[in-house]
Amino acid sequence: MTSKRRVILVTDGDEHTKRTLEGVAVKMGGRCISASQGNPSLKTGPELVELIKEADHDPVLVMFDDSGIVGEGQGESALKYVASHKDIEVLGVLAVAAKSRHEEWSRVDVSIDRDGNLTPYGVDKFGVPDIEMGRIYGDTVYCLDELDVPIKVGIGDIGKMARHDSYKIGSPITEKAVQLILERSGFYDRNDEMADPGIGE
Repeated sequence: MTSKRRVILVTDGDEHTKRTLEGVAVKMGGRCISASQGNPSLKTGPELVELIKEADHDPVLVMFDDSGIVGEGQGESALKYVASHKDIEVLGVLAVAAKSRHEEWSRVDVSIDRDGNLTPYGVDKFGVPDIEMGRIYGDTVYCLDELDVPIKVGIGDIGKMARHDSYKIGSPITEKAVQLILERSGFYDRNDEMADPGIGE
């Protein structure tokens, strides 16, 4: 395949996240790289790129996790490699809030709270809006400000958020966040163009 693979980066990698993203990917017609699950991440950047290329459909959801390591851990090293690879197009990032305020934080374009509302403020791990505008505190967000991507969405603890995002109810908050990234990145517009070659003639 010569075209770039279209990828959503997710800064968390526990079992809840994996189960949630697998379900959301199916709904979106995409794929989740289940092998990217790990706390901390175990796969290297080159290994993840190969797995992304093998995925059947876009968008491809990929997990990265530093397990609370301050600074650039293995998860962030892999994330930077994937994000800068010539065969990868990053549609957006799900920046996941951590348990507490570590030294790491990142700017986000918008956050989604545990009730599914968009907010200009950051959110905590429970999906409750924070007091700071456009900022998220997390374990694996150290390098996000370096990335040139269409949108960065702050979100609480994926698959949890005091059961507001439980997989048992379809993980509606994560689904809405992924949908937002796909819409803002122009993913659907380009899919329409590929489906109808006559557009623009």
